[in-house]
Amino acid sequence: MPVGEDRRPAPDNVVPYADQALLLALRGAGQEAVMQIIWLYEHPVDLDGLRRFYQNYGHGLLGRLIERSALPFGRHRWVAAPGPQTSLEIAEQPIPRDELFDWADEQVELPLDPEHGPSWRMAIQPLTDGTTAVGMVVSHTVVDGGGAVATTIAAVNGTGRDLDYPPRRSRTRSRAVREDLRQLRSDLPEIGRTLVKAVKVATRRRDELTRPSTPVSAPADGGDEIVKTAFAVAMLDIDKWDSRAKSLGGNHFSLVAGFAGKLAENLGRTRASDGAVTLMIPVSERDNPADTGGNVVTIANVTFDPAPVASDLTSARAAIKQGLVTARQTPDEMVELLPLIPFLPKRAMGRIADMAFQFTADVPVSCSNLGDIPDDLLRLDGTVAERFYFRGIDRNLTRGALEKRNGLMTVASMRLGGKVILPVMSYLPGADNSRAHLREMITQTLGEFELSSVIE
Repeated sequence: MPVGEDRRPAPDNVVPYADQALLLALRGAGQEAVMQIIWLYEHPVDLDGLRRFYQNYGHGLLGRLIERSALPFGRHRWVAAPGPQTSLEIAEQPIPRDELFDWADEQVELPLDPEHGPSWRMAIQPLTDGTTAVGMVVSHTVVDGGGAVATTIAAVNGTGRDLDYPPRRSRTRSRAVREDLRQLRSDLPEIGRTLVKAVKVATRRRDELTRPSTPVSAPADGGDEIVKTAFAVAMLDIDKWDSRAKSLGGNHFSLVAGFAGKLAENLGRTRASDGAVTLMIPVSERDNPADTGGNVVTIANVTFDPAPVASDLTSARAAIKQGLVTARQTPDEMVELLPLIPFLPKRAMGRIADMAFQFTADVPVSCSNLGDIPDDLLRLDGTVAERFYFRGIDRNLTRGALEKRNGLMTVASMRLGGKVILPVMSYLPGADNSRAHLREMITQTLGEFELSSVIE
């Protein structure tokens, strides 16, 4: 039987609308969303252990790529790409410790592609002080933060399993057209219902759809310049963090949110009309281990006054609770339009992205919480890494794109190895966007909460 004509039942490998929308929106903007994880070993690493981990990685949610539909308006599909998708990079020449994040930036810029591969890559870099950095960069289109953590722990423990997707390019053209047409027919009822919603949304939000986005200060020149956002990581003792949260009338995440809000205030990223801060909080919906979506999250929008949070978290905690309830009970109408994504031109994709993320009317701060993570995540080579950093980052961000959305700011949190880890990224048009300034502002903000930390 010819390759691609196997008649055995295939698993459901249709890419969810949200993941297809993310791919198309990023492609349309010329950008790529990636995640980076860095382990820092201050003792000699076991290279054989790292090679075992590398061979174990790239299965499950990371053992796949996206294959475009044979139809211009069809649904894309997941296809198998198990195991290492590119060579393991082991540097021979050590670099100084203070160049670690420069090396990390260079790793982020290496080729990565959720369609053509690789969708992830790994590198090992010795430092001149005897420590060793291990870096992983992963396409955010293929998997979200929670999925990446679960996949990494499975690779550490050697328990990863493939999803039994068909190989890349395994369908003939005729079979692909037939299957994608069948999928389209099955989607038609949902598409019809979505069209009715779209008309209502377009009528109600006509002004937003037609109003041009106005940047804070349009760049006089250099709008096409690729910009690196400032990045720093704070690490605090869990017990001290939890004790402070309790004393302020909050919990772990309300303190994270309060810190994000106060840092936004200190950096000048608050709403001009009333000084409030708006947090976009991704909430994982990956309750079922069998859920194979790439980004399985609901976004809760939470707004509060950051002025009192360093002395009282109750208002921020109440705002978060209400925002989470609203996100689950009242679906975002822009998200409900996702079934129309395959039919939309690039220009419309950009406008919907602006509206969904409030780039036209607000200055949101992304604030995600990965919660308590098993220490297995630190045992990449079988031993415990002394330091751990992570971040999500958009590649190929131009100055013009950043200023169109009034800059950006992200704060994330993870509880791991007895530490609260807080990575922060920031860019504010016309401001001091150096890493040194960001570290200074993080120190100042934590000080307002009567907290101190190691800041890398």
